[in-house]
Amino acid sequence: MELEGFRLAAEYRALLRHPVLVDRREPRADGRPVLLVPGFLASDWTLGTLFLWLRRRGCRPGFAGIAWNVQPSEVLMARLAERLRLLAGRYGRRVTIIGHSRGGLLAKVLGDRHHGLVDQVVALGSPLADTYDVHPLTLAAAQIVYLANRVGTDAPIDAEEGFLRELAAPCRVPVVSVYSRDDGVVHWRACIRPDVTAVEVTGSHVGMAVNPAVYEVLAALLTRSIET
Repeated sequence: MELEGFRLAAEYRALLRHPVLVDRREPRADGRPVLLVPGFLASDWTLGTLFLWLRRRGCRPGFAGIAWNVQPSEVLMARLAERLRLLAGRYGRRVTIIGHSRGGLLAKVLGDRHHGLVDQVVALGSPLADTYDVHPLTLAAAQIVYLANRVGTDAPIDAEEGFLRELAAPCRVPVVSVYSRDDGVVHWRACIRPDVTAVEVTGSHVGMAVNPAVYEVLAALLTRSIET
C-alpha cells in the first residue's frame, strides 16, 4: 500500500503521453451524460483529469458533489440520486455512472435503484463481491468512519446493512468492473462476481482514475451505444 502514491505519479505521467489522452482523432462519444463518483476518503477533484478527458471525448460529465467521501451510504445516495436525475433530465437520456473504489459500490446501488435513468455502471477497483476484502489499514479507517457516523448522525442502526444487501443483489443494469491484480488496497478477487463484466488492467488502486489502460476501457465503453 505504501507504493500506491509512487505508482499513481508514474501512471499519470504515462497517461500524459498516451494516445488515448492526446490523440484527438480517436472516436468520440455520442454526447452521453456521465456521473463521476469518487472513492473512500476522496473528493470530486480526484476525478478532475477524468472529467476533462470525458468532456474532450464528447461526453457530458458531472461531478457527484462530494467534498470528502466519508458520509453514511444513504446520505450519499440521496445526493447522488439528485445529481443523477439532474443529468438525465438536462440531457434527456440515460446516464453512465463511473465510480472509483467505494464510489463504484455507490454507483452499483444507484444504478439498481434508478435503472430507468442509467445505461451502465463502471466500477474502478471496487470490492463489489466483498467490501471487507481490502487492506487492513483501509478497513480500519472505514470502521473508524462508520463509528463516527453512528455517533454524529441519527441514521437507523441497520441503514448500512440494508445498503450492503442491495449491493449484493443481482445487477439491474450492465456493470463493468475494472480491476488490477496489483491493486494495493482492494484484493482483486473482491472485484469479480458472476453478474458483472470484469476487465483486468495493470496498475495501482489510487491510480485507476489516471491509468491509461483504464481510459482505453472507458473509451471503448463510451463509444458503444447500449441504449434501447
